[in-house]
Amino acid sequence: MAAFSCTLFGRSYSFGSLRELLAKATPKRSGDELAGLAAESAEVRVAAQMCLAELPLEHFLEDQLIPYEDDEVTRLIVDSHDRAAFAPVAQLSVGQFRDWLLDYDTDARALTALAPGLTPEMVAAVTKLMGNQDLILAAKKCRVVTRFRSTIGLPGTLAVRLQPNHPADDARGIAASVFDGLLYGCGDAVIGINPATDSVQACESLLRLLDELIARHEIPTQSCVLAHVTTQLEAIRRGAPLDLMFQSIAGTEAANRSFGVSLSLLAEAESAALSLKRGTIGSDVMYFETGQGSVLSAGAHHGVDQQTLEVRAYAVARHFKPLLVNTVVGFIGPEYLYDGKQIIRAGLEDHCAGKLLGLPMGVDVCYTNHSEADQDDMDTLLTLLGVAGCNYIMGVPGADDIMLGYQSTSFHDSHYLRQVLGLRPAPEFEAWLSRMRIADQQRLLPVQPNHELLLDSLAREG
Repeated sequence: MAAFSCTLFGRSYSFGSLRELLAKATPKRSGDELAGLAAESAEVRVAAQMCLAELPLEHFLEDQLIPYEDDEVTRLIVDSHDRAAFAPVAQLSVGQFRDWLLDYDTDARALTALAPGLTPEMVAAVTKLMGNQDLILAAKKCRVVTRFRSTIGLPGTLAVRLQPNHPADDARGIAASVFDGLLYGCGDAVIGINPATDSVQACESLLRLLDELIARHEIPTQSCVLAHVTTQLEAIRRGAPLDLMFQSIAGTEAANRSFGVSLSLLAEAESAALSLKRGTIGSDVMYFETGQGSVLSAGAHHGVDQQTLEVRAYAVARHFKPLLVNTVVGFIGPEYLYDGKQIIRAGLEDHCAGKLLGLPMGVDVCYTNHSEADQDDMDTLLTLLGVAGCNYIMGVPGADDIMLGYQSTSFHDSHYLRQVLGLRPAPEFEAWLSRMRIADQQRLLPVQPNHELLLDSLAREG
């Protein structure tokens, strides 16, 4: 195992492994401190970053953080690496790679071609050397477009996941939230429900509810019930109308095992979703959620820092060509991202890293009520992500998820971001908003009492 050293202001610093070097080069965050992996001081952190900047990118192909024979995520990363795609940056160090990413001549086409040649560890390393503005600029250059019934990720667009959760999975309460969100122009990414219970019956019932609403109003979007993948598979076997297959994933085999999943199970789920052939303009059927800290909280981190582990999860997502991926950036709590500053930094890191690896990244801009963060911090991160070209965000009634008990972004927030940055919904959805007299020329219209959505039986009952 390689050791690394450098000299800073006449003092020598050494790092006993690549794992240690990456961990101590990471900007400060509470999760790494909790795990005993963080740099002891700002000076040590800078020394680690200087040492990391000199490390050749090729080194990451030789020195695996988690042994190949012990971890199927490592095996996926190694076995799927595209040497030809890697060639344009193969001779660069991590620091030189940062400069290359920020160069005027490095454009979306170059980054798209490079993505299969990058490993998560390379991307994690370079993002540790990048300031927030670097993360925004590099991500803005990336363009990842996916399709099912709507087109997500086109230049100049911002989509929204409409999240109508209810603590009792009540159909009328969910429908009321769905109609509210649609009338604010939300829902083009997906209408996605986190069920209160993970039963097959609840999953099937909610899938049928959303399918009925989408079909009745001819909405060009897709639905998802964010139950466990095995629950969704059983719902498919029972004839449920499933659009997107969802699963939370992580960056190590052991962490995924704690979620009750494996690469083979995800492949089975993808195949089942594809077999339904429910997409109208594309067949990207997978939806993944991630978040810094999940692997540490599962005790499955192998001594690797939480940001690097998060980026390893993106290798799993990339393998299945998803329609949507998002990091639920502040959801776990202050044990892993202590305050607004750490949440903002992590959100920008995750979005940039995912985009560099070729993923259609969204971000759940969120925090828990016991974090040292507030809605002003979320407004800041929301705006920065909009500038960075984030594919989609969450739309939650009042920004307060009454089922999951955390704070996110509201239906109104997406309209703010679209206005201030001149962004539009997915084109198919924008045309529907115009046809339904909900919005015109990026302007929400007053809702008339006889509007079709308000006259829906579920809306009246709710």
